[in-house]
Formats: sequence, structure tokens, C-alpha cells
Amino acid sequence: MLWTPPADAWSTSRLGQFTTWLGNRDLNCEDYPTLWKWSVDDPDAFWSNFREYAELGRASGPALSVATMPGATWFPGSQWNYAEEVLRHEVEGPAVIARSQTREPVELTMAQLREQVAACRAGLVRLGVSRGDQVAAYLPNIPEDVITFLATASLGAVWTSAPPEFGVQAVTDRFGQVEPTVLFAVVGYDYGDRRVDRTGQLAQIREQLPTLRHTVIVPYPGAVISEPGVLSWDELLSEPGPQDVHELVPFDHPLYVLYSSGTTGRPKAIVHGHGGIICEHAKALTLHHDLGSGDRFFWFSTTGWMMWNYLVSGLLTGASIVLFDGDPAFPDLLALWRLAAETGITVLGLSAPYLDACRRADLDPGASIDLRRVRAIGSTGAPLSAAAATWAAHATRTNVQISSISGGTDVCTAFVGCSPVHSVRAGEMSCRMLGAKVEAWDADHKPVLDRQGELVITVPMPSMPVGLWGDTDGSRLAATYFDQNPGVWTHGDWITVHADGFCAITGRSDATLNRGGVRLGSAEIYAVLDDVPEVEDSFVVHLEEGDQMLLFVVLRQDGQLTDELRSRISDNLRQSLSPRHAPSRIEEVSAIPRTLSGKRVEVPVKRILQGADAESVLSLDTLRDPSAFDDFITIARRLIS
Repeated sequence: MLWTPPADAWSTSRLGQFTTWLGNRDLNCEDYPTLWKWSVDDPDAFWSNFREYAELGRASGPALSVATMPGATWFPGSQWNYAEEVLRHEVEGPAVIARSQTREPVELTMAQLREQVAACRAGLVRLGVSRGDQVAAYLPNIPEDVITFLATASLGAVWTSAPPEFGVQAVTDRFGQVEPTVLFAVVGYDYGDRRVDRTGQLAQIREQLPTLRHTVIVPYPGAVISEPGVLSWDELLSEPGPQDVHELVPFDHPLYVLYSSGTTGRPKAIVHGHGGIICEHAKALTLHHDLGSGDRFFWFSTTGWMMWNYLVSGLLTGASIVLFDGDPAFPDLLALWRLAAETGITVLGLSAPYLDACRRADLDPGASIDLRRVRAIGSTGAPLSAAAATWAAHATRTNVQISSISGGTDVCTAFVGCSPVHSVRAGEMSCRMLGAKVEAWDADHKPVLDRQGELVITVPMPSMPVGLWGDTDGSRLAATYFDQNPGVWTHGDWITVHADGFCAITGRSDATLNRGGVRLGSAEIYAVLDDVPEVEDSFVVHLEEGDQMLLFVVLRQDGQLTDELRSRISDNLRQSLSPRHAPSRIEEVSAIPRTLSGKRVEVPVKRILQGADAESVLSLDTLRDPSAFDDFITIARRLIS
């Protein structure tokens, strides 16, 4: 156990206060298991009560009138607007706190945020944007991105984004599906000590998006563009607009389009609606992260990852949000810890790879940095190993909660994670979150406890996608999530749900190692490799033909893959896990292919090793280092020959 909740958690936390409110309505949930069971057994009652408790939207009648999947119908006849829900709150101090390696700090009060959103909304109206139109942003994680998003949402238009580190193909693969009429962009930015020019890429993106009518250049480094259809940020916001006018829309009206990682081909354009995101994010952030007035919420993310959307929704709780644009390892790995101290962050969201990098570097942030305001450290993006979680629990030298969560872009939330009333156990997540009926299914499609199974969700959640863009008959949505188990959401992860409520994600089920009929999670192997001092990073693939399990390692500087090291790695895996976990062979590579958010791209590598062409299985622009595939392509040629 790394953390236990204080004795008064039920009375002082927002989750406990919600439970008390329910008790006053004769809905008595004396402990979390009872509360969770009620939330998934009677989702209509749970979501109706939570909506009323949090004063969200305009609704009456049932919350869940049709409970089938796909096709669930939420709050029929209700009216919503995400921007209205955000901007109605008063925030203690600045609402948006932004730090960047490109420009000076920016802070906006809620009054200033309302004023700029209203002016941006008025500017979009002058450009002809109205309800249902599409607006895209090619922006870093800066206040203008938040303003643009909220202004678009206020109009009932549809918003989508990609970070400027994405290449032309990655951007056009995404935006080309949505066909935006207005594009917000920067023409350059700084990353660490490096200036990045995006003038040429932006020109190509504009050329390849024929529906564009206007481009708005946000002030950041780069050339001034004087062309028809291009205007500056200041020009767009030159006239004020009404601050209390928002287009009210139905529950499932599109709010934004997110994208699957794009590592297995053209990314899916996943549509999320106003009502679903409002309800789900308000629940997750208020009840599970215990966010509210006085908190400062941060999660390191680019604008191409759903955690950016999750971060912005911190404003739904009355908390401040902290944005960061730059290299998290510049000038060193303590950069984000210093950011936390400087800006007074209370909930510090990072990633499992970043925390593990800090552990491997033997850092001790709390020794030199005042981190007493940090009460929780969040982690997602990959399974958080027990070693990294244990390191993080001592990183601030205070009694800090480790809030490891897991979910996905598909639902734009976490469905297993943390709560203020749960203890934290190293290498696991504390609970299944309210309203999320997550189960581990065995090969017979039966729920199991204390055993690894396929992660499924058997009751609708409000933030499940409205649809996939362009999928008019819903066939692609159904095939993506419901074909494997009709009527049940199959997420594509392996999970173990323990009898005491703790959960562990052990990797993607479609990248699972299945040796001799025994399913193995890749995360288990990576956790063992974390304790091999010579190994910097690792990657495992199972090839069914010949039952070959291949382990690829990146060695630390001056390391050598000797026969002794190969034997020691195999022995460690046998002893820590099982003989089946020992690889057939171990190869050295120079780098491990990862997405920009740090996830290993296991499935595309497996397909390359099976003979597929690299360009047919992934978009290189979505990778942190496209050259990381070079060694795997060479090895694939050797295997095939």
C-alpha cells in the first residue's frame, strides 16, 4: 500500500458529500462497493441524480431511455452546451495558467476567459461559422486553444485539433475527414532550446484541405502570412461579443472529434457529444479526482491526445487549469516538478513513461523543490509499474496519492482509476469508476475475478461515441466495438479485476502474447525488464507462426547484449513470471517505436515482422521517432528470408 485515505475522507471529499446528498433522498449507499453497484445496476437513476446534484444541462425525465449498445439514448429532449457549463463557474484566482518555452507566462481570470471566448465567438460568426460547421486547430497547448474550443462549442459548431509537431500527412489524414471551414494555426514554436518552423507544413496542410475558407494565425514565432483568407488572432478578436449567449443543443450533438492513434492505418474520427462529455467529465473530475474550487489541475498533454480534453474539463469543476507547451525534459527531467511548485498545482497529471524515466534517473524532486501543494500525482498513457508507482509515492516527500487511471480516446475518459476514499496499491488502480460497469471476461464470455480477462463494458456510459465521422449507418462503429461481443463494448485491453476492487491493466488484448494457449500481457514483461539495470527500454512481440516470442531491448550507454545478459533476462522472466514468459530470442535495437503520447506501437511492429509493408500499417507522422522502425524493418527482412 502506497497511500491510504484520511479517516474523514467520506465526510470531507466531494464523493462523500454526493453520497450524503443521495442519503437525504433515501438512496443509501454506505460504502463504495454499494455505490458503484447501484451506479451500474440502475444507470438511469445514477445519472439522473448526478446531473441534478451537479446542476448540469437542462433536462427532465429519464437519463437513459434506451439502454442498448450501440444505440443508447440519453436524456431525450434535454438541452446542453459545454461552453456554458464551463463559463458559468467562478474560479479562485486565475482560471487558466499557461507556461511555455516559447513565450512569457500567460494567466487569465474567468472574467478574461469569458471576454475572449465571446470575442472569438463573434469573430467566428463574422467568418460564417454556425451550428454544425467544423473548426480545426493546429495549435500547441496554449490558452488560445482553450478559447478557440470554447468559442466553437458555444456556437454548436464541431471542434477538432492536432498538435503542430504532427506532420502534414498525420494532420490531413485527420482534418481531411472532418472537412473544416476555419483553421487556427501557429507557424512555429520552440521545443526546449530548438526553434521549429511550421511555415512550409502549414502551407501544405491548407492546400490539402479544400473546404478551408479562412485561416487564423495565432501569435507565436514564425513568418507573417499575408494571403487571401488569412487573418491574425487580434483581427478575429477585434470586436466584443455577448458573454451569456450559447447555442443549446441536444445531448448527442457533436462537440468535438478525436482520433484513434493512427498507428494501424488511417485514424478513426471519433465523435463525442456535448451532454456525454459534460456528464462524464464532471463525474470523473469531481467525484474521483476530488477537484473543485481552490484546486489547480495539470496533466501533461499535447492537443492531439484526449488528456488535453480531460484537462480542459477541469474548468467544469470550478478548478483552475495549468497548461504547458514545451519539452518536459528541458533543461532536465525536473522541469514539470518545478512547474508544479511555481504554479501551485494540486493534482499533477503526468504519464507512466515520464514517471519511470524519473525513477530510472534516480531523481528526488522533493529534496530540492517545494511540492507540498501537490496532493495527487496522476498517471496514464501506459500501465504504471509497481516500481514507478512506488518511486512516485515518495517523489514529493509528502503524503501524496498516486492516481493511476485508464480509459481511452474512444470514451474520452477513464473507467478504472482512483477515488478520494480508496487506498493505493503499487502497480494497480484503486477501483472501477462510478457508472462504468467494467468486467474482465474469460474465453467463454463470462466475468472473472482475480484472473486476467478481456476488458468489456456491459452497461452504456454517456461518453461512448456519438459515432464515427462519416459512418452514417453506424456499421463501422458497431464493427469496431461490438462485433466481438454483440451488445457489449469490447475495449481491446487485458484487465484483472480483483475481488477487493483493485484493477490492473496488462496491455492491449490485440497485442497479447498467446503462447501455447496461455495469454500473457506485455506489461508484465516490461515490469520485469524495468529492474534489469543494463536495459533502457524494451519491446515484446509474439509471432504465432512457430510460436516465437521476440524481445527487443534498448541498452543503456556503453551496454552490450552479451550471452550472459541474454541468459539473465530470460532467467528473470522465468523466475518472476513463468517459463512461458521467457523469449525465444532477444535482439538489440536502437530505439522502441512509440506514439507522441509515449505508447508502444506493438500491433504495427508485429505486422511488420509478419511481412507487412511499414507504410501500410501506420502513419509515421504519429510517432515520436519514425526512425525507430528502421531496425525492425531490417529484422523483418531477415526473418522472412
